[in-house]
Amino acid sequence: MDGNVLLAEWTGPYGGVPAFDKMDLDDLKPALETGMERSLADIDVIANSTKPPTFENTIVAMERSGRDLDRVFTFWGLWSGNLSTPGFREIQGEMAPRLAEYRSKITQNSALFARIKAVYEGDEMKSLRPDQQRLVWLLYDRFARNGATLEGEAKERYAEINKRLAELHTKFSNNVLADEEGYVQYIKKDQLSGLPDSFIQAAAAAATERDHEGEYAITNTRSSMDPFLTFSDERELREKVWRTYYSRGDNGDDHDNNAIIVEILQLRDERVKLLGYGNYAEWRLENRMAKKPENAYEPMKAVWPAALGRVKEEVADMQAIADAEGAGIKIEPWDYRYYAEKVRKAKYDLNSDEVKQYLQLDKLREAMFFVAGELFNFQFTPVPEGSVPVFHEDVKVWEVTDRTSGDHVGLWYLDPYARPGKRSGAWASTYRSHETFDGKKTVLGSNNSNFIKGAPGEPVLISWDDAKTFFHEFGHALHYLSSTVEYPTLNSGVRDYTEFQSQLLERWLATDEVIDKYLVHHETGESIPSTLVERIKRAANFNQGFATTEYLASALVDMKYHTTDPANLEPGAFERAALAELNMPGEIVMRHRSPHFGHIFSGEGYSAGYYGYMWADVLTSDAAEAFQEAPGGFYDKDVAGKLVDNLFAVRNAVDPADAYRAFRGRDAQIDALMRDRGFPVH
Repeated sequence: MDGNVLLAEWTGPYGGVPAFDKMDLDDLKPALETGMERSLADIDVIANSTKPPTFENTIVAMERSGRDLDRVFTFWGLWSGNLSTPGFREIQGEMAPRLAEYRSKITQNSALFARIKAVYEGDEMKSLRPDQQRLVWLLYDRFARNGATLEGEAKERYAEINKRLAELHTKFSNNVLADEEGYVQYIKKDQLSGLPDSFIQAAAAAATERDHEGEYAITNTRSSMDPFLTFSDERELREKVWRTYYSRGDNGDDHDNNAIIVEILQLRDERVKLLGYGNYAEWRLENRMAKKPENAYEPMKAVWPAALGRVKEEVADMQAIADAEGAGIKIEPWDYRYYAEKVRKAKYDLNSDEVKQYLQLDKLREAMFFVAGELFNFQFTPVPEGSVPVFHEDVKVWEVTDRTSGDHVGLWYLDPYARPGKRSGAWASTYRSHETFDGKKTVLGSNNSNFIKGAPGEPVLISWDDAKTFFHEFGHALHYLSSTVEYPTLNSGVRDYTEFQSQLLERWLATDEVIDKYLVHHETGESIPSTLVERIKRAANFNQGFATTEYLASALVDMKYHTTDPANLEPGAFERAALAELNMPGEIVMRHRSPHFGHIFSGEGYSAGYYGYMWADVLTSDAAEAFQEAPGGFYDKDVAGKLVDNLFAVRNAVDPADAYRAFRGRDAQIDALMRDRGFPVH
């Protein structure tokens, strides 16, 4: 057995589990170095084989390679997302470029690529199953699109660029995290006007945790900023919290990201031009559902005018209330959430805090398990305390089984609460994916959130939007738990499709079955009144102008960054000019301003790909109508079966466009999205 726990085979129950309780940062660097060494040795054996290349000795052998390093990356991901410390960030800064070099050594291994290409172009390809053919294509495409076809200086430069980008992505991400941790607004008791009790208690706990007993901490994260801007009566404080949040990475100090953005864009542009592409977005989208930037723009441009029209209406409603109150103000971005809440109360008699009383985190988790049982036939059972190692006391673990057969499917870890060192937002991750080609491996995966932990014994109450996000991330979990694929690579995602499954699951929050059983008052235990449910449903498209515009602005600017020549670019001026060209309303800012737009600058997962949420939303709205039209509604067994078989279980073993047509019988239609958002359908 390996002496380094990060490299060691996973042992224990459930097919082996990571030893999260034995993680030691001192082991990380040596584990990465050894893992890379072993992985490259695996690759050399495949590349230097004297046997003719076949699917088995080349493609399947590739799927087997690098297992030790894969295990190390599980721990790396946890330190990066859930447990970041200055010590980890130092190692991350040193190792990220070395990991990029390691990856380049694989994709630029000429002998290896020649073998992959021989299988891809050979006669054996015709006799392979469709999923095996897709596996070969995915591997060939990954290599070809990442410099394997280059030679000489171009090949060397490509590897150099990847190494530098890894440094810059890491630095960008850590700068944002530093600004989130470094800027905390402490307020006194006489500054709490308008804030709900649940928020006050959480803010007091956050202040105590930071040695500010008797004060209240507004942290520089969305989960703290958003409710503060919604409810605080203190306009000057709202502006201060708003400016602090939206200037993350943009303060002209050691953590400023503007110069990093410029270098990232220039390097990405140079790199794709080595491969013969006109711009980064062309390269990025070629193997996505959208295929090219023009197609990605299409749904965004269709929705944008309707979103702007709705913003005008929303601002007029808010301004009317401010005027009636004699506030003597013009609506500014730090007023939008606050006055929107007043409009919500006036128009729909709907108070966000009133709704919150029925949205208990634990009950919502039970609701998600119920939906998973009805649609996916999954059963979630808590594992005995201490039987599965966890990386923090807040983390809980459930075993997932098939309700009918009792067969083990996997484990689901939940890390729900915010804490220093944990990146903001919500996300899903897998520690082990499903595969069957070398014996069955079951899924180990997690959901991670940043809910503000309440006082001991108090239920955690969350907003309707946060409840939707909770369901959303659980959709990702169901996607990986549903996998039936044979090979690890077939669990990979297609970025403008991978949000579809999660966005679709949000729809079950508002189903009668969930509302009647799980939305109960945290004190009385009584079900949410039908009159309140009716008001929630009537207000479903409330503030849709704000939600759509702040998202679309980010998606459109992302695409503009990656289709523009980045020479002489200055991010602040570029962002302002791009928004002016779009006629961006002055009362709203991008959901993610450039200096903290981690989706596109802390890595390449969503770069030129933030449009993917809108793309997936078109699929989501269309698929939701399939359930609405079915006899059993959202719990219709036939439609659910088609959904699981065609859109969840196959993961990336089938082209997403083909998979969707198999489910729906046709391509998705944008009209469903327009109806969903209450926008006019032309």
